[in-house]
Amino acid sequence: MTQEEFHKLVHLVMDSPAHPPETLFTGGMDNWRARARLAHFLAMKGIDKEKEALELFRSIVEEEIDEENAEEVEEKAFALQKLCSLEKSLNQDEKALNHINLAIELAENTDFLYKYLLRGELWADRWNLMHKMKMTEQAEAEVDERLEAYKDLPIPHNSYVYYGYRFKAHLAAARGSGTLIAKDYMHMALHAMEIPERNKAALEHAFAATHDNTPFILAEIDKATPNPDMLHWDI
Repeated sequence: MTQEEFHKLVHLVMDSPAHPPETLFTGGMDNWRARARLAHFLAMKGIDKEKEALELFRSIVEEEIDEENAEEVEEKAFALQKLCSLEKSLNQDEKALNHINLAIELAENTDFLYKYLLRGELWADRWNLMHKMKMTEQAEAEVDERLEAYKDLPIPHNSYVYYGYRFKAHLAAARGSGTLIAKDYMHMALHAMEIPERNKAALEHAFAATHDNTPFILAEIDKATPNPDMLHWDI
């Protein structure tokens, strides 16, 4: 992609409803963070520039960063996570798995508490992709390993535990293991997150369902669950 093409795309997203400030893209094609930020916007629904987003995301994979700088680590790991999601949607699963693995490795190599990135969510992206790729047993073994390592720690808001038990709940639903088992896993998942008062009634209503359509119940629980991006997490 040329500098001119880059700037045309910058103005495309600036004129979109997202309307980001031009300062996000300072440095143009020569700045990996500007390329990553533009890629995020290009991949958004309504802009739908998947080809260009892929090119820009992939251009940052080999970029070296300052691993002592929490913002740089988080921004690159987040870009790799979004690249994985985009590749998964295009059924480029092997590439997606490679890129989520790089994101996990980058995030786990530091002790930073990130502003937006959740390590547990990165692992969940890996597990869900592995399930799609018929690697379910390996994914489940990894989930159990993570849960064993983190479930008894005195950490009230734990993304590993939330996403681990949530994966097991949805796996139970996919296997037809029974609504009670899936609900139990979701109860354990929600114990690992902060539940605002405004969400409690809707969650109680979702859990109170007595029918056997487990995927529907889990979808209703997800709707009633607070957005993890808006919560405080300890890890």
